[in-house]
Amino acid sequence: MKFPLLAKMAGLAAVVVALVIALDAVSGIARERQFRLQEAQASVANSLAAPQQLVGPMLQRRCEETWSVVVGEGKERRTVDERREFTLAATPKSLGIDVQAALEPRYRGIFRVNGYALKANLTAQWSDPAALRPKAEHLASRLSCDVPTLLVAVGDARGLRHVALRVQGEPIDVQPGTPRKRLPQGFQAPLPAALVDEAAPIKAELQLELVGTGSLAIAPVGDSTRVLLASDWPHPSFDGRFLPNEREVGPRGFQARWQLSALATSAARDLLGDAERIESFGVAFIDPVNPYVLSDRATKYGLLFVLLTFVGVGLVEVLRRLRVHPIQYLLVGCALAVFFLLLVSLTEHIAFGWAYLAAGGACTLLLAFYGSFVLGGLRAGALFGAAVAALYGVLYLLLQLEQSSLVLGSLLLFAVLAAVMVATRRLDWYALVAQVREAGSR
Repeated sequence: MKFPLLAKMAGLAAVVVALVIALDAVSGIARERQFRLQEAQASVANSLAAPQQLVGPMLQRRCEETWSVVVGEGKERRTVDERREFTLAATPKSLGIDVQAALEPRYRGIFRVNGYALKANLTAQWSDPAALRPKAEHLASRLSCDVPTLLVAVGDARGLRHVALRVQGEPIDVQPGTPRKRLPQGFQAPLPAALVDEAAPIKAELQLELVGTGSLAIAPVGDSTRVLLASDWPHPSFDGRFLPNEREVGPRGFQARWQLSALATSAARDLLGDAERIESFGVAFIDPVNPYVLSDRATKYGLLFVLLTFVGVGLVEVLRRLRVHPIQYLLVGCALAVFFLLLVSLTEHIAFGWAYLAAGGACTLLLAFYGSFVLGGLRAGALFGAAVAALYGVLYLLLQLEQSSLVLGSLLLFAVLAAVMVATRRLDWYALVAQVREAGSR
């Protein structure tokens, strides 16, 4: 061959392109499995209950004002009645919510979905229900109102298992649904009209059992809202508009407290105004290590991983005057690509750390065995395997230290570049190229 060096470089370029395609296919498999997990989550939510939002309680009553007006003149003069309908509502002066949530995982095939069952005690107090007493806007009008209704809205009414309501210490029956157009799911309870006519505080106590999936949100609709949320899930992700004032997280679960006033949140105004969105806060019961996300992130480092390995093999080839065929580079690259495929498949059945150790260990042993023949000796193969194992270790750190992955990757590249420059500092590249040309012309 006239230009053996160029031919080998072209062969290596073709090998790299083929491995890029293979790594992209593995990354596509990880994304497809992640999509399957999302489908499983949606399936459980459709069968059990969606993520829940707890809004309320609040008091509401529908009223009507009727008045008479004179229209027309002369013989056409007559009296007609006109009316207007309006709704009065009041949010609690103080609201206390104590929640105990227990995880109840559900499975769709091999996919796990975090469902939960909660027991909540709500205590709401209205200091004076004056907001529910209608005021006339026209002279000599007649006012009439329905009985007041206490309502609580939830994200998905299918998750309601049990509701027990007591108002002024007396049990009250509840009915499904709410009269709010934007918050139709939940329950309501008609109350005695005398509660509004009396200028006395109204106290409601509510015991609630509710199931859901994924996350829980609570709207702080009281002038003063206190929430205590505890669960046996050790990996909470607090979200929404407000983080807890206090929280304790341990291996056996977490406990969080919120204390909010109406000065800090618009939730009560949003609810009274029937807004589309109501301010809330809560927690997501997430898995801290999503194997598909980590596997997909790992494949993004795949090309760098392959190139660093090729640099190591090429450096040994140059320094020891070996001849490594592009096919041998391809086989080494295939072993590295298969590692990522093994990682994706094993993480569906065992923990990510053990899956990484199993896949990395198998590929390291394979490459050490193959390297002992390619690089000419057991010692060279063992060193090659050790180098590959070190790369696997660095990759694992990159996956775990997401916030520091950039600086760690930069330091790794700098270290590799420095090692190559130090190892080849005395190498006569012109003489090496001449030797390659001479060998190719024979």
